[in-house]
Amino acid sequence: MKSLVTGANGFLGSAVMRCLLTAGHDVRVLARPNSDRRNLRNFAVEISEGDLRDPESLKRAVRGCDSLFHVAADYRLWVPDPETMYDININGTRALILAAHQEGIKRMIYTSSVATLGLNPDGAPGNEETPSDISTISGYYKRSKYLAEQMVKQLTDEHHLPLTIVNPSAPIGPGDIRPTPTGRIILDTLMDRMPAYVNTGLNIAHVDDIAYGHLLAYQHGKIGERYILGGDDMTLLQILKTIDSITGKKKNRINIPISVMLPIAWCMEKIANLTHSEPRATMDSIRMAKKTMFFSSKKAQHELGYQYRPAFEAIRDAINWFKENGYSNKLIKKHLS
Repeated sequence: MKSLVTGANGFLGSAVMRCLLTAGHDVRVLARPNSDRRNLRNFAVEISEGDLRDPESLKRAVRGCDSLFHVAADYRLWVPDPETMYDININGTRALILAAHQEGIKRMIYTSSVATLGLNPDGAPGNEETPSDISTISGYYKRSKYLAEQMVKQLTDEHHLPLTIVNPSAPIGPGDIRPTPTGRIILDTLMDRMPAYVNTGLNIAHVDDIAYGHLLAYQHGKIGERYILGGDDMTLLQILKTIDSITGKKKNRINIPISVMLPIAWCMEKIANLTHSEPRATMDSIRMAKKTMFFSSKKAQHELGYQYRPAFEAIRDAINWFKENGYSNKLIKKHLS
C-alpha cells in the first residue's frame, strides 16, 4: 500500500506521515524544492519534489499510489498576497484531486478545517451539520478553506470519487516547526509575551490524535462524508492558565475588550506592510476572536472510533518539544523567520 501525503514536512502532515508509517504504509511525500524538511529527517519516505501550483509535478507525485492524504495548505492569518493562498488552497487542491482521480487512486482523504463549519450563536459546540456561509467567515485562510471544501464536495459528487473529508480543530503538540498560530500562543506565553487576553475559545487537540483520526477516516470513513477531528473546548484564559500550571509560573493577566484590540491590530498590520514581517495580531484574527470556536467530535467518535487525550497533555507535549528544540528567547527569531 503506497500513500501520497502532501504537507508532510509541515506540522499536521508530518504527524499523518508518522502515523501511516507506523500502520505499515509505504509513504511518498510531496515537497517543494528547497523547502524545510526537518520533519522528514530519519523517516523512510520517498520524496517527490513538486508544488501544488505545478500540475505536472502532481501527476508525477500520484503515479503508482493507492491512496492520497491531502494535508497541505497555505495556513497563515496574515497574507500580503491572498491570491497566492487561494491558488494553493483551492486551485492546487482541485488539480491534485483530479490527478489522483485520473491515476485511479482508490482512497482519498482531504484535510479541511473546522474553519469551514458554522458556529452556534449561544457558544454551544458546532458539528458537521451546523449551517455555515462564506459571508460569515472572517479571514482569507478560512474563506479559502471554505471554498476549497465546497469544490471538493462538488468534485466528489461529479466524479464519484472515493473521498472523505476530515475537519481538524486546532492541533497542538510536537513538530510545530513554523510554528502555527496556535503554537505561537504557547511560545508567546512561555516568553512572557501574553500579559493580556480576549474572551474567546478554541477546540484543542493533540496533533497525533488528529493524525490517527486521518487513518481512521481512511479505514472507516464514509465516502462523501466529513468528520470533525477535535479535542477539548477551552477558553483562551484556560489555555494560558494551563501553560502556567505546566511551567510553574503564576501570572496575572488583564482582559482586553475586542473593540480595543481592533485598532491595535490595524496598526500592527500597517507596520507589517512596511517591515514585511508577520504582525503579532491581525484584524482578521481579532474578528475571529469575537466567536467562541467550540466543536463536537461525536460523529467521528461514533463512526470512526476516534478518541482524543486531554488538552493538558497536548499543551504539555508542545511545551516540551519547543524547549527541547531550542525555541527560546535567544533562538526565537531564528525559528520564526
